Order: sequence, then C-alpha cells, then structure tokens
Amino acid sequence: MSQSPTPIHETVREHYAERIKSSASCCGSDNCCSPESNLYPADLLTIVPSDVASTSYGCGDPITLASLKPGQIVLDLGSGAGLDCLLAAQKVGPEGRVIGVDMTPEMIERAQANAKRVNATNVEFRQGYLEDLPVDSSTVDVIISNCVINLSPDKEKVFNEAFRVLAPGGKLAVSDIVTDGSLPEIVKQSLSAWAGCVAGAVEAKEYTSMMESVGFMDISINPVFFDKETVDSALDEMKLDVKEYPREAVYKAVYSAKITAYKPA
Repeated sequence: MSQSPTPIHETVREHYAERIKSSASCCGSDNCCSPESNLYPADLLTIVPSDVASTSYGCGDPITLASLKPGQIVLDLGSGAGLDCLLAAQKVGPEGRVIGVDMTPEMIERAQANAKRVNATNVEFRQGYLEDLPVDSSTVDVIISNCVINLSPDKEKVFNEAFRVLAPGGKLAVSDIVTDGSLPEIVKQSLSAWAGCVAGAVEAKEYTSMMESVGFMDISINPVFFDKETVDSALDEMKLDVKEYPREAVYKAVYSAKITAYKPA
C-alpha cells in the first residue's frame, strides 16, 4: 500500500518548499544547518559550487561516516537540494550510482538542476516518502541520510524500508537528531517544531530499538551536542503558541548523532 501524507508530512513539505524558495536554513539558525558550521571537511565541499555547498538542511556529515567506495550504489533518504548526493557521487565514481529520494517537489527540482550544473550523470532523484521508498528490494549498498528520519511520523516504517532496499551486508550511515530524555509536551505537539527537526526526535534508546526490531545489527550512536545559542535560534524560529516553555529541558535533551548500522550478510 502506498504511503498517504499525514498532517506532519504536509507541514514538513510546506516548510522545506518555502526554505528552498527563500534559500533559508532548515531551522532558522545558520549554526545548525549550514556546511559553513564545519559539518563537513572543507576539502569535501570544494567539489561543488559554493551556492550548492551552502544549501544544506542537515545536522552532520553522513558522507565521511559512510566511508563510500567506488562502484557502490548509494541511497539518500530525504535528499533535499542534493548536496549529499553530489558529494556521494564523487566518492562512488562513474561506475557507482546515487539515488536521492525526497517528498518535496521543489527540492527534487533544485536537486536535479544542481546535478545538471556539475554534470553528475551517476545521480538520479525520485519523489517519494521514506515510509514507502520507490526503490527495489536488496539493491542498495549504502544508505545515507542527514537530519531527515526524525521528521517522519512513523520511523519504524522508515527503518523497515531501509532494511528492505539494502543488499545483504549493506550499511546505514546517517546523521540525525535524537534525545536523551523526553521533550516538553508543548514542543512535541508543535507542528512547526516537527518541521524544525526537534519535535519528531526520539530517545536514542528508542531509535536503536526500532532499528534492532527490523533486523539491523552492529548499531552505533555517537552524540554531537548543540550549543545553547543554536537551540535558542531553532526554537525561536518555531514560534510556539505560548510565550514561555521549559527551554532548559530542550537544551539538555536534544543532540545530533552519528549513527551506523548494518543489514546482516
């Protein structure tokens, strides 16, 4: 059965469509979602034009984490404007292939234009949901993703789909937002906070448990904590409906993580 959009899907899609039109960051903070914030090694970004390199909506560097090799087939979950796909394409070379999946038409259009600009003929972009990937089973060597799985209202479906499309022995290498402890209820119920990569984040233990339940093994989660200013900027951008809410709980709970796992051979 094909995935039907939920209110969360629609809010997230509208949010990122507006972001790409206005060239804004994902969460309103230049610190959390910009390649200039040292998410990537500087030399990695030199292979794409500066305006392409600056259009990122991520919270980490899944390219380095994935340790890509020539000839591999790579799938990017939530490929956005295509930056990670273009970087991956350079790593896998002409004998490899990269597939980007995103649900936002405006992102697909920008990504295709960016790929054409750099003549990346081994990259393609497909519109679709992470919970219902338009990718054949057991055909992908490596899955990458950058601050997107947290946006899904059904993460277990995402992990099921990721496991399905990975070839035996395949690797999952993602940067994502997780938590240590529960978020305030007002944050969890805010659709704008979902779009801002906060409300949808789950506890690291729950994240790991969902991955294990679908069959992933050798799971590793390494934290990268945000500073207070970055979280403040993101929360201000969300414009929650009340003037006061317990930010201290968010400061302590929310962090980016480098996450790897494998499908059994």
